[in-house]
Amino acid sequence: MKNLFKLSALLVVAVMTLTGCNCFKKMAKHQDDVKLTCTPEVLVLNNGRVEADVKVTFPEEYFNKKAVLKVTPVMVFEGGEVAGTTQYFQGTKVDDNYTVISKDNGGEYTMHVSFPYDDRMECSELQLRAEVKCPKGKCKEFTLVNLNDGAIPTKEQAEILAAGGAEADMLKRQFGLTIAQGVNTMQRDLDYAAAMQSMESGYKNVITEVTKANYMYAINSSTLSSKAKKSDELTAFQQKAAEQMSNDRIKQNIYVNGYASPDGPEKFNDKLSAKRSESGKKAAEQLLKEVGLPLDAASYGEDWEGFKELVAASDIEDKELILSVLNSYESSSERENQIKNMSQVFEALKNDILPQLRRAQLVNSSDITGKTDDEMVAFVRNGQYDKLDEKEMLHIASTDKLSEREQITVLEKAAKEYKSATAYNNLGVAYAKAGETAKADEAFAAAVKAGGNASEINNNLALVNLMKGDTAAAKSYVAAATAETKALAAAAEGNYASAQSQLDGYNAAVAAAMNADYTAAKQFIANDTTAKADYLRAIIAVKQGDMAAATAQLNSAIAKEPAYAERCKKDVNLREYIGKDIIL
Repeated sequence: MKNLFKLSALLVVAVMTLTGCNCFKKMAKHQDDVKLTCTPEVLVLNNGRVEADVKVTFPEEYFNKKAVLKVTPVMVFEGGEVAGTTQYFQGTKVDDNYTVISKDNGGEYTMHVSFPYDDRMECSELQLRAEVKCPKGKCKEFTLVNLNDGAIPTKEQAEILAAGGAEADMLKRQFGLTIAQGVNTMQRDLDYAAAMQSMESGYKNVITEVTKANYMYAINSSTLSSKAKKSDELTAFQQKAAEQMSNDRIKQNIYVNGYASPDGPEKFNDKLSAKRSESGKKAAEQLLKEVGLPLDAASYGEDWEGFKELVAASDIEDKELILSVLNSYESSSERENQIKNMSQVFEALKNDILPQLRRAQLVNSSDITGKTDDEMVAFVRNGQYDKLDEKEMLHIASTDKLSEREQITVLEKAAKEYKSATAYNNLGVAYAKAGETAKADEAFAAAVKAGGNASEINNNLALVNLMKGDTAAAKSYVAAATAETKALAAAAEGNYASAQSQLDGYNAAVAAAMNADYTAAKQFIANDTTAKADYLRAIIAVKQGDMAAATAQLNSAIAKEPAYAERCKKDVNLREYIGKDIIL
């Protein structure tokens, strides 16, 4: 680590300037041996904080037994500053409870400094400010020391400090020693939104809608009565088929299926169902004459599946026992015999269930083709949201046919209209990708309130809290999140090596760069042509000393996204090279 400051040399100058205060004079003997180092030398944003370890090594025969040294770390930036925790050091004859530095043996102390991150800190300085006093001497009050030249305040400067205000703040900064400049904020480049999960819209371009109607037969008969050929059910079937013929988005497939009730000999019932299929088809052809569609017919013998469904939906006593018999025997004759032996319920079956199975069933399986993506886009851009249902809104918002802002607008409309967990979740994802973290957070909360408990929502709640810098809140969701989200949570806490091994693409590259694994970082984004990837490659090139590549990549990033032209001037990884080694 770099020796940033010969602390004693500066202090002694200050001490000797203090009229009548001799307690510091003897500290000058070993002034050149006091060392100060800062780790890391370039500060790093991690987990929403900026932290460093400042190590001070005091040599033997240095620290005056009667002296007290007060050191305060301060982050200084345009428009303000934030002071960290003050540390005190004292000689062995001082009656306080500070860290004692032995004159005989010297001492070593590491001062941990920690600040909550403020966006203004990207362009900042970490300063140390020192004050000295001698409680048992004439200098009983702490006196500010200029750590850059060792001077104490003049009379005029003392008056400025006493008055406070902006001028006093400026003077304090002048007296402070800068030990680090800027903050590496690359952790903020982790793309949490990219790991968010949208919920399925449920949209299908082609849906199948099934309509049914029945021709009913007397027991053991395959002949339809005039009455059996007329019913409200059959009329509705015919009308719907006719209406759908005028819709070129609908393809109809109509079948006639013959069945027999599962009572009597199985072979007889097989023949009976075939005859019902034939007579049913003839009747259906008459019914659907105007529709003009070809009809397919088939027979299925004894309708045990229909029997099971009707029994399950009935209120017949001991229906569970009947269903158990159906599941226990595969032979039709065995099933029939066992059920007939239940004399107490067979009459109910005979009267209520079996007659419903003596039928030829008309089935219209209609394939309905929905709106095209282009049609949905047109409705969106014309403001005709009422022409779209929720599934269509969610679907078109998930495509690249709409701009980012259009996607958000559609999802806002869907969430407002339908108030579903899916709509709110997907809106939250859209907000997050647009960088609107607060709105994303609100949308995910609304998804939960709407009754959503899907894994996607849980995963996104973890990620939105990481976006907010609230890793503590994120932890309550991370355990059940995806492996990718878990890796991003690790990166947010500074565990870049671990995160790198679990990520891929851009996020893996960021983790690798923060882990100083620049070769791997470049490989992760080798095929990424986005502006953010170009910008990261520029930083990597600087770290590897390739200024020509850094220049080319940075200019490429700016050409794609002009905002990078200003960002690079603040970025601690690049700014000192701008206008020198890197020409924009």
